[in-house]
Amino acid sequence: MLLGRRNPESWGEKVRVWLWPRRNWSRSARYVVHRLRRLRATPHKIALGCACGVFASFTPYMGGHFIIGGFLAWITRSSMIAAALGTFVGNPLTFPFIWLATYHLGSWVLGQPSTAGNISLSSSIFDYSMHKLWPLVKPMTVGGIPLGILAGSITYFIVRKVSESYRKKSRKRALGRGRPAGASMTNRRMI
Repeated sequence: MLLGRRNPESWGEKVRVWLWPRRNWSRSARYVVHRLRRLRATPHKIALGCACGVFASFTPYMGGHFIIGGFLAWITRSSMIAAALGTFVGNPLTFPFIWLATYHLGSWVLGQPSTAGNISLSSSIFDYSMHKLWPLVKPMTVGGIPLGILAGSITYFIVRKVSESYRKKSRKRALGRGRPAGASMTNRRMI
């Protein structure tokens, strides 16, 4: 089999890799940073898109983070790819902390006691519907907005600074090789 696995992964192995990458987390983080630096957009658009993705990770709507981040990036006319990369802030290691922080902050803002431990599972799947989940989702949504804005703002300034410094270093390297400052690698290959 060309470029495939000889033995397909078991279900348990797929879950393990989802929770813990094969190499390590720092390699995965370096990959995301590398992809952000190589995007072809202005540093502002890259940073704003990444901030939209980080904000989306602080919402309790699992499975919708890419959609929320992409929608926010579309509204702000920023990089949708950067927004998708920004959602990697929400991962199996960070979600428990994000969920606890958003729930407790939301409960405090709403003026209600934190009752996450008092919710019990019922036997009927229909009983345990949005009616039962709303006491968790509502404070997490309310708490996720200010925490998401804070985390997104911090991310914006960090990513913008990294992107600008990467662009400056790229221009210096390009000028050192005798290429014009605006010439990209694709233009050079076409010559």
